[in-house]
Amino acid sequence: MSGRLGIDFGTSNTVLALWDAHQRRPVPFKIPEYSLLFQQADESVPVIPSLVHYTEDGRIWIGNQVVNRGLANSPRTMRWMKRYISHRSPIRFEMDGKEITPHSAGQDFLTAVLVSAGQEAGLMDEEVGLSVPVEAYEHYEDWLVTIAEKAGMPRFRLLDEPSAAALGYGAHIQPGNVYMVFDFGGGTMHASVILIEDEEKSAIGRRCRVLGKAGRDIGGTTIDQWLFQDILRRNRLFDGDPAVRRLSTALLLECQRMKEALSSQDSACLQLNPPPSPFDLQAEYTQAGFEELLDEHGFFTTINQLVRAALNLAAERGYKDDDIQAVLMVGGSCQIPSVQRLLRQFFGKERVLYSHPLDAVARGAAAFVAGVDFYDHIQHDYAIRYFNRQNMQYEYKVVVARGTSYPTVEPISRLNVKASHHGQQKLGIAIFELGEQRPRAEASLELVFDPSGAARITQLTPHEQEQRTRFWMNEHNPTFLTAGHPLAQGEACFDVEFKIDYNKRLTITARDVQTGQLALQDHPVVRLT
Repeated sequence: MSGRLGIDFGTSNTVLALWDAHQRRPVPFKIPEYSLLFQQADESVPVIPSLVHYTEDGRIWIGNQVVNRGLANSPRTMRWMKRYISHRSPIRFEMDGKEITPHSAGQDFLTAVLVSAGQEAGLMDEEVGLSVPVEAYEHYEDWLVTIAEKAGMPRFRLLDEPSAAALGYGAHIQPGNVYMVFDFGGGTMHASVILIEDEEKSAIGRRCRVLGKAGRDIGGTTIDQWLFQDILRRNRLFDGDPAVRRLSTALLLECQRMKEALSSQDSACLQLNPPPSPFDLQAEYTQAGFEELLDEHGFFTTINQLVRAALNLAAERGYKDDDIQAVLMVGGSCQIPSVQRLLRQFFGKERVLYSHPLDAVARGAAAFVAGVDFYDHIQHDYAIRYFNRQNMQYEYKVVVARGTSYPTVEPISRLNVKASHHGQQKLGIAIFELGEQRPRAEASLELVFDPSGAARITQLTPHEQEQRTRFWMNEHNPTFLTAGHPLAQGEACFDVEFKIDYNKRLTITARDVQTGQLALQDHPVVRLT
């Protein structure tokens, strides 16, 4: 068996799909030792729990191996790696004299999955498709690339999850129509408006072009945290209590179970028997009570704002709300009934589709590397940092605006590079990726673990929030221009033009101001997201 493989590395579960060359469609793919079956609509889909366990004798268990051995709650089991990596979380664990971080645990997990999938599917030189969250930064994509290379995958491609989801719902979409992908997984929520272009316009088959997309840092694990906090409040407990910390992981897993139970039944009760603590914890939630908790955290308002933001961006490109043919729901958290109900109220019941919430992204990734392609646009703003001598502060000038389509034929921006000090000959440009800025008054919470494995919730400082929304992309290669002579401070040296190539790389063309000679032409500097 051989084919093109698609992988959706999720916060809670990882899903694989393989392109079936005979049927000309992607099909769910199972790694027997790692996978378990999860019910999706009217079928069972193999998923790999995103878990990695480190044994005391140096072995590593992956996915269902962890579950079958009853080690999911063990302090030696790592989970939620994708969420921590995306957030650049600094947490780390000491285990048997070694330091384990989310990056290293995620690498161990994904490497094992890639190697086993390659062996199971008989992959030779076929491409592998890896999905990337819409709000992901350069560091996350670089991390994926490094893992694929170390796992011996010579050919691989990255694509964002909403576009993959649209391709994964290929049985329902029609060329020439506009669709919304609503992706609500374990770590993030995002909405994308996508145009499926006519096959006649492309020699390689159907393509989809992203018209507008928006994301929020909220997922199923966020709801688990809300339940966690609410249960402690009901029982008059605090997460800082050492006794509470000892049962925090088990309680969080129980919150996840209750959330999933409330997706298919009217009520759910807390079940910690026997509870690993001196507390007699009790909690029961009805559907109405659960939805009230979500509403207290502004959950439904967030969904409305997210959907409206994506629709507004599409409207700027000439596409109205009524142009949306269907809404494609993706991600395990879409199983929450109130989420489905809200989107049906927004778009109408007949337009909301829910047949592949778990495996649409993996299916689309497999289809993508098999030849089904898409056009996209840039998700974040990219800016150069410069020092303003009037106020003696660093400031930012956007050179690539969010929403810019690529590749670009004409330059998207220009600037004049000047010397910052006397005698300078090496010059460069500090390029930053700018994420969504939170209002200062809005609190930002993060779930972190102590070295013992106990969970607690902390609030990020404004500085920490800013650090996570401004990423210096070329920090290790900031200077790439050389003047022909030592410069005076403020002397203009190069005229620079920016473009974006087919591989989503920011390129520069630099011309010497004095001689008019070309110093660099379409030189790639950084890869954009």
